[in-house]
Amino acid sequence: MLRVAVLADTHAPRFWKVIPPAVAEQLAGVDLILHAGDVCTPGVLDELAAFAPVHVVLGNNDGPEVAAWGAPETLELDLGGVRVAMIHISGDKVGRTARMRRRFPDADLVVFGHSHIPWDTEQDGQRLFNPGSPTDKRRQPHGTMGQLVIDDGALVSAEIVAVT
Repeated sequence: MLRVAVLADTHAPRFWKVIPPAVAEQLAGVDLILHAGDVCTPGVLDELAAFAPVHVVLGNNDGPEVAAWGAPETLELDLGGVRVAMIHISGDKVGRTARMRRRFPDADLVVFGHSHIPWDTEQDGQRLFNPGSPTDKRRQPHGTMGQLVIDDGALVSAEIVAVT
């Protein structure tokens, strides 16, 4: 079984000074961390890497320092038999599912950020998952992040977790 924490839009140092305690609680015992961009400073990635290996993509607010840490524009990887794609901006919610299917035709799961709005939907065998933001909730009732469980080649669960 693979436990995966999912974050996006941490926006350090404006909103993320140090790892929030509720986020740290959610990271305890995870096997892997995915960050869907707008990290803003690579120190956030160093903090996260103290908990588990981190995969990250560039957000529109990320600069060369985050890219140098290892963040590409998009990323595709196999997590325990689940094909995962990551991108920061998935575009407008209208047409999102078709657009992500065209962009990542083989992905079982597409992780994205940018809107700060949690999103979890599945269509035609592809799940789209935005964990929201743990630190800049905008118009949402809570800051959020995601937790995934992958087992035996399948995404067993995907949950949006309130951390504020």
